[in-house]
Amino acid sequence: MKHLNQDYQLSVQEVLERPHFQHAYLAAGKQGLHRLVRWVHIIEVIQFEQLLQGGEMILTTGAAFKSDTQLFKIYLEQLINRNVSCLCIEMGHYLSSVPGEWIDMAETSGLPLIIFPQAVRFIDITQDIHAHIINQHHRALQDLEKISREFHRMTLTSQGVAQVLQLLQNSTKAKVIYVPAEGQPKFVPHASSRESKQWMELLGKQLDESSEAGHTPSPSLIEFEGQTIIVQPVGAMGKTWAHIAIVLGRKPREYEYLILDSASLSIAQDLLRKRYMEERKLYSQTLWVDDLLHLRIRDEEQIKVLIGIDFKRLNVLNYHVCLIEFEYDQEARTSSVDEGVETLGIHLSLTVRSVFEQHAFHPLITLQNNRLVIIAFDQAPKKPAKERLQHVFQSIQQMKAEEQVKLVIGVGQINRSFMNAYMSYQEAIQAISLSSTMQANVLYFDELGVFQLLFHIAEKQTLQAFVKTHLGPLIDHDQTRGSELLRTLKVYLDYDGSKQIVAQRLFIVRQSLYYRLEKIEELLGSDYMSPEKRLALQVAIRAYQLLNPETKM
Repeated sequence: MKHLNQDYQLSVQEVLERPHFQHAYLAAGKQGLHRLVRWVHIIEVIQFEQLLQGGEMILTTGAAFKSDTQLFKIYLEQLINRNVSCLCIEMGHYLSSVPGEWIDMAETSGLPLIIFPQAVRFIDITQDIHAHIINQHHRALQDLEKISREFHRMTLTSQGVAQVLQLLQNSTKAKVIYVPAEGQPKFVPHASSRESKQWMELLGKQLDESSEAGHTPSPSLIEFEGQTIIVQPVGAMGKTWAHIAIVLGRKPREYEYLILDSASLSIAQDLLRKRYMEERKLYSQTLWVDDLLHLRIRDEEQIKVLIGIDFKRLNVLNYHVCLIEFEYDQEARTSSVDEGVETLGIHLSLTVRSVFEQHAFHPLITLQNNRLVIIAFDQAPKKPAKERLQHVFQSIQQMKAEEQVKLVIGVGQINRSFMNAYMSYQEAIQAISLSSTMQANVLYFDELGVFQLLFHIAEKQTLQAFVKTHLGPLIDHDQTRGSELLRTLKVYLDYDGSKQIVAQRLFIVRQSLYYRLEKIEELLGSDYMSPEKRLALQVAIRAYQLLNPETKM
């Protein structure tokens, strides 16, 4: 693999060697010849600062300032403020010579001042330089694409990361430092133990701040003794797994950012593949969790054997059992490759494990068809668990929304001891069963109110009889007349009888609401809003929802 041409960016010195500059000469600013020319711009007005972005070569005939030193000073200051590369002045119609005072001003500022002693065609200069810059950028991108493909190929080998780091060093001619979250740092070329310690002390604070902030694709810069260090995080799923740093003896160019990003992406893919294999291995090792949740393990000694040394620590921690149901949105399902549920589940498990660990939970995960079951042990009991769980679910949903994966989550109440996991698991199942009824994607069992009691009524006939006793007339009227009296009553009770809010929620005018309420009173009796009857009606409505989860109310 050849070394990428880093000279695709043109310096002022190289511009002076172009054919159209053979009669030009440098009058001042020799120290700025290393500046890079990003573009060429012709400016013949005195106020123009907002037109520039920096890095431009400026061509002028002097029409804006002529022989006026004060106007030239204004013109020059704007160029300096916008960090242009150089100023080229053509002698001729407006100027016959450049005053020494102007040359001194340019020299002091370090801005290269190039003089054309005779008329030149600015159009030829701009076409020549722009074509050169564009062609060089094109060549650089082609070479970068080749290197990116080579990075990708290397990550498919057993020594992928080491080979990527070596190619990165060969391509940038910079020192490369790779710092994994777990394991020893690598230096290319090799560094002595003393040198590596010095570099790690320098990078330490930056790496800690980056890891605490979570994974971000944006690199950061460190200036140190005339060197610039670009630090690029490597990771995915909201977690940083490593950092790559390259040490340059100058300001970084676009090339370094692009190739570093490509290298970090390839290494992230390699690490992700390895973590996927580890997740599949962990999945096979925790199949016993399913037996625990279904009471097929009733002996604590069995769990001790299965978990090993972690049993004593985990068994005294609080935990929640969380149930995550997943499926592709309809559009994604029809347009995507049909993957097995287990493969999708393990991919999701990889994300879930990472996010739970970031928020101080130790997760034991098992897969049941299109549901992940997580026993989330709380390793930071002094911090509110529910608040952290909310952050966990928000992060997972945001990540999977991009993949068009729909998630519904149920959470059991806090518990302790492995042998009680079954109860929290049943609560998570009951919570998730109400997702359609409650029209929510995350449901906590301890927030379900009277539903907690209704779930414990095993006989559906008891619930049905209760519903019929208190709501039968409304249900019959809705079924025979196509009305919405039951929904109207639910909203009316939920909003404490506020007619204005109820009418808004039902999208009806106040007069229509009055008619419905009169009909409800006729069917249920004039005392239906008395405390006891109101409570019975609210419980009956919840029981009706539990028996008819698909009914929207």
